[in-house]
Parts: sequence; structure tokens; C-alpha cells
Amino acid sequence: MPTLVIEHSELTGSDRLGEHLRAFGHSLQVVRVHRNEPLPEDLSGIDAVISCGGGQSPKAKEAWVKQEIALLAEADATGRPVLGICLGSQLLARALGGKVAKLRKPSVGWHDVHLTPAGREDALLAGQPWTWRQLHWHQWEVKELPDGAAALATSDRCDVEAWRHGMRTYAVQFHPECQAIAPVAWAGDAPSEVKAAGTTLADLERDTDRCFESYRRLADRFHDAVALLLMPVDRRLVRSRA
Repeated sequence: MPTLVIEHSELTGSDRLGEHLRAFGHSLQVVRVHRNEPLPEDLSGIDAVISCGGGQSPKAKEAWVKQEIALLAEADATGRPVLGICLGSQLLARALGGKVAKLRKPSVGWHDVHLTPAGREDALLAGQPWTWRQLHWHQWEVKELPDGAAALATSDRCDVEAWRHGMRTYAVQFHPECQAIAPVAWAGDAPSEVKAAGTTLADLERDTDRCFESYRRLADRFHDAVALLLMPVDRRLVRSRA
């Protein structure tokens, strides 16, 4: 059975994460809500859920927001693997009773992320340094985690950079899924956010050149962990035959 991948923008899909999942034999059912593609009414026939990034507010009033939040809550409640990325992390937090808030200043560009003690012990983050540089692009954050959730990573700009709820629900505020072109493409789409963050296109281009190879290598480890540990095909096939 497929993994439901919810995309919110032409510029922020599953990208390299999706490529890794397919390489490990995963079937992806991609729904692009920004194109008005309908979300499923429930998760019958769905094994796992990935909620991608996007430029929308996590408190937007569009109908898909309420529908997506309901699906994320259902996935967590039924033990299906879930991964939220950036906007997806914020929507997932709302779905489970957490709170989100707007940052005083957008977090844009390449900044260090630090694993918490819980993050250093987490299997999904095994192989990641305790401090490493990640790609960020968000104006909102998870301000209060859902009950029972554990913070796995933090940064100077955002207290909750990664978190876990139970054993199969994970979220990251940063963007491990991107191609090298992403920061420049995002800057062209949202120049006001670049300015508000106190950076420039030249800074983003320079830092991407410096950071991307190490970022790609570490992100690939994370993508492998998602494919093999969080959403393993062999266990899902066993469940689908049961």
C-alpha cells in the first residue's frame, strides 16, 4: 500500500526524500493541495503519511488545512508512520494538540541545528552529528509541543527543529529533502522573506555552494533511515497481507 505524500507548493515537494523512498521500493500517492487535488477522506489503503513544506500559514483557512490535520491525527492515532517537514511539522503539531506561532524574524538560509539529549539517542537521527548545518526557510514554528512529544533538535533561531511523538510520528522544521537549486528558487519566489531575514541572494548562493555536499551526505542518511526504519516496506507488506 502507498505512502500518502501531501505537497503544498510547486517548490517544496518530497524531492530527494521521494527519490530515496522510491529507490527502496516504496509506492507514493502524491496529492498536491495547491493544485486543488483532493485529499482522501480517510487513510484506508494508506500505509504512511508525509506532509511536505510550503509557504502557507499553518493556520490558513483553506478547506484542505482542516482535512490534512484530520488525516495527520488519524495517522498518529492508528500507528501509521508519519513525517512532517517544515509546514508539515507545524500542521502535525496542531493535529496532535500542540501550538504554533509566528517567528519574530524569518529563519532563512543555512544555520546550525543541535541534537538534544533525546535526539542523540534516537534511531532515526543515528549518523547525524550532534551539531550540523541545515537548510531553513520558515516564518512559523512549533511553539508548544503536543503532550507526550519529545524535542529532538533545536537551534539558535527556533527552539523546536525536530521532534517525535510516540514511536512512529516524526517532524523536522528544517528542509533535508532539497536539491541544490532550492534556496535560489525560493529566494526568487519570496524575496521579501529573504530581506526580512537579514540575508541576500548572494549570501544564499555562496552558503549553498559551501554547505550542500555535506548537507546532501547527511540528508541521505536521514532519508535512508526514514525508508528503512520509520516506513520499512517489508513490515508494511506483511501488514497488507494480514
